[in-house]
Amino acid sequence: MTCLQCKKELSYIDHKNSMDILGVELCDKHFVQLRKLIHKNNTPVEAVQLYYGLKNAGVHPMLEWWDGKKSVDIAISRVKLNIEIDTEYSMITHEQAINDLEEAMHSFKNGFTTIRIPHVVIKYYLKETVNNILGIMEGLKANIKVI
Repeated sequence: MTCLQCKKELSYIDHKNSMDILGVELCDKHFVQLRKLIHKNNTPVEAVQLYYGLKNAGVHPMLEWWDGKKSVDIAISRVKLNIEIDTEYSMITHEQAINDLEEAMHSFKNGFTTIRIPHVVIKYYLKETVNNILGIMEGLKANIKVI
């Protein structure tokens, strides 16, 4: 049991607290930092789990990245991919739908692709979600022009 961030050996208490609340293994220092970030940005726990799942797969994601207009749950700048985790998708209103569409338009205008993933998919299918994102990244890499 080691911290996913700093590789420090975890005590039983640190491991239990982190796993019970975030679902990932973090030392007390990184656990507290992440809790502050979650509180400040209303970050879904599933975004944290996906972030570490992607890191474990060799990706360099950014958690709560500011895109100039709003904070994005996860960004992978190398392939210009923004990932939003939907937690309240079952009761979407027409106002929310048009806001989502406008946000997607702004992302596309800036060269970014935004995907929205329901939180339950990450909760129950984390490994498959990571593999699908890796496939999306492959497709985006193939379409990015090398400067």
